[in-house]
Amino acid sequence: MKRTGGDVDEFVAAVKPAKRQRDAVAMIGLLREVTGREPEMWGTIVGFGACHYKYPTGNEGDMPVAAFSPRRESTTIYLLDAGSHPERMAQLGPHTTGASCLYIKDLALVDPEVLRGIVAEDYRRVVEATRARPRSR
Repeated sequence: MKRTGGDVDEFVAAVKPAKRQRDAVAMIGLLREVTGREPEMWGTIVGFGACHYKYPTGNEGDMPVAAFSPRRESTTIYLLDAGSHPERMAQLGPHTTGASCLYIKDLALVDPEVLRGIVAEDYRRVVEATRARPRSR
């Protein structure tokens, strides 16, 4: 995955439907607060910070440390492991998950403090994991 250098504000302004656009603005604020970083475009993903990863298979690359994407059906929040937050997920409100994704159809219906906790914990884990691994370059 690579930074594409697109304009975040232009990207968000083009997001449809309006509810998803509203949620994208809110997610930018939340991730800015949690990470202390500014958003950057990684294709159609809004990312905050960057880290290098390397799998045991040898595959490696770069990715945002925290990220989301305002997809048509839901806002997708990318997590290290969506299953690692069971108590918080139970308190979050309406959502679904995949292996490393949290899908929210309407941010106004979830508990913002619970979401902040999930994102902050995941951010902390990614930062710690990437610091502990020596960079191979």
